[in-house]
Amino acid sequence: MIDFLSTGPVDAVATLLLAHGAGAPMDSAWMNTIAEKLAGRGVRTVRFEFGYMGARRQGQRKPPARGETLMPEYLAAVEAFGDKGKLLIGGKSLGGRVASMVADDLFRQGKIAGLVCLGYPFHPPGQPEKLRTAHLETLAAPALICQGTRDPFGAREEVAKYGLSRSIELFWLEDGDHDFKPRKPYSQDGHLSHAAEKIGKWTVSK
Repeated sequence: MIDFLSTGPVDAVATLLLAHGAGAPMDSAWMNTIAEKLAGRGVRTVRFEFGYMGARRQGQRKPPARGETLMPEYLAAVEAFGDKGKLLIGGKSLGGRVASMVADDLFRQGKIAGLVCLGYPFHPPGQPEKLRTAHLETLAAPALICQGTRDPFGAREEVAKYGLSRSIELFWLEDGDHDFKPRKPYSQDGHLSHAAEKIGKWTVSK
């Protein structure tokens, strides 16, 4: 049984099924904050955890699983949530990557309206040659990627060279890192607010 954590109006225009990043659970401070800000923009978020993160709650020392192995778990979460109006999928970092790998099949089946990634891990930090972009070059599902301009997993000048699908819209947060945390004069809370505002407008259009 999958445990869901819901934030926002039940009668929202759209629901975003959101998976966590590699190292933090679905109720981390970052995830709580973005969920609350999205709720303020009329987007309901429904969060869930992959099995390895659930095992950590039981005291087991589980490392993050490889993205490809988590695809069945994401699909199971979509099925368990069910058909409840306009649904988008996405996640923070690893969660967004897994969502992106299942998005096209779900979009073609009419089960989702689009994809939202918060800090996409285009490559491991310090290893720009190990790209995770092949499927993004042919992605058909409408997608929004919110990314910090100095994200070590894919900075703006790097991503500009990738030849991503035209279905992908990039929303850049100036000087933000992988958690959208910038240096002064910007603020992380401000960037999270900007991301939520953009996602709110984008989801309405899908």
